[in-house]
Amino acid sequence: MIQFSPEQITEELQEFAARLAQGAKMLGEVGEIEAGVSPRDPVYQEDKLTLYRYRPRVAQPHPVPLLIVYALVNRPYMMDLQEDRSLIRGLLDAGLDVYLIDWGYADAEDRWLTLGDYVHRYIGHCVDVLRERCAQDTINLLGVCQGGALSLCFAALYPAKIRNLITMVTPVDFHTPDNLLTHLIRHVEVDALVDTFGNLPGQMLNFTFLSLSPFRLTGQKYVDVVDILDDVQALKNFLRMEKWIFDSPDQAGEAFRQFAKEFFQQNKLVRGEVMIGEQRVELRNITMPVLNVYATQDHLVPPAASKALAEHCGSRDYSEFSFKGGHIGIYVSSRAQREVPPTIASWLLER
Repeated sequence: MIQFSPEQITEELQEFAARLAQGAKMLGEVGEIEAGVSPRDPVYQEDKLTLYRYRPRVAQPHPVPLLIVYALVNRPYMMDLQEDRSLIRGLLDAGLDVYLIDWGYADAEDRWLTLGDYVHRYIGHCVDVLRERCAQDTINLLGVCQGGALSLCFAALYPAKIRNLITMVTPVDFHTPDNLLTHLIRHVEVDALVDTFGNLPGQMLNFTFLSLSPFRLTGQKYVDVVDILDDVQALKNFLRMEKWIFDSPDQAGEAFRQFAKEFFQQNKLVRGEVMIGEQRVELRNITMPVLNVYATQDHLVPPAASKALAEHCGSRDYSEFSFKGGHIGIYVSSRAQREVPPTIASWLLER
């Protein structure tokens, strides 16, 4: 066992205190932390929703637009965090015409929105806007995490409108043994929760996500940050991530009620029993080409939960891409920038 003298301990504590003091000064000089760096323009708005088009980075982008449907529980700028960490920029550089649904922030007037509103109305209207705007009968759809589950529902209900479907870290089978989030949610009295709060507070959901990896996400990273307090760029990168992690919109009560009960607790998606409005979602109706992207070290959506799509969808052109990383690393790591956008773009351009 390593032993330290009182003098060594004192010296170490003094150095640590000096780093903290210098870090406090540096934090005061960092300034505003911006995220979402690629220029974009609103092309459609409805209620809290804004549909953005990212400005192309090639002279002639591909004529079939790519619509990104992000999750409701976090903000989509994770996909465009900064210049050197932007999956969206990578897709633009590959020549794709990229659009994204920004859900905005739900408030009291959104309390009664259902999954039918999100799938039939919001996603449906955005898809139709792009079909008309780009003069295309079908568009490409990229669903991310919970947005991937909503995209699966839309593609199953409206297959004639989707040319190619990409799902990214998307849960399909919510009852795989390693799904920690399901293990937590299956014991929640969802009806009582929604009836009490109305909209589910984003902070409550965020606490739940952090609790899945408490040491790494709520302790160790704040100890490690001491080592970068003298590096302005590294500190800004850390603060961008912190901004995103804690930027959690409230969830529309009725939509959350249905998603928590029917997807997490009852696993109805893989059983073909989810009802979106008056229509039943059957994954076998997804017959367009499908690319399923998952992360091998994902603590929120384990690989088995995503790979179940191969068994349940009806596509004869089904592909998978396995990314060696985690749920957040698939957006922001240097490996992700090298691998994920080129894989998605090349797969799409072949079709």
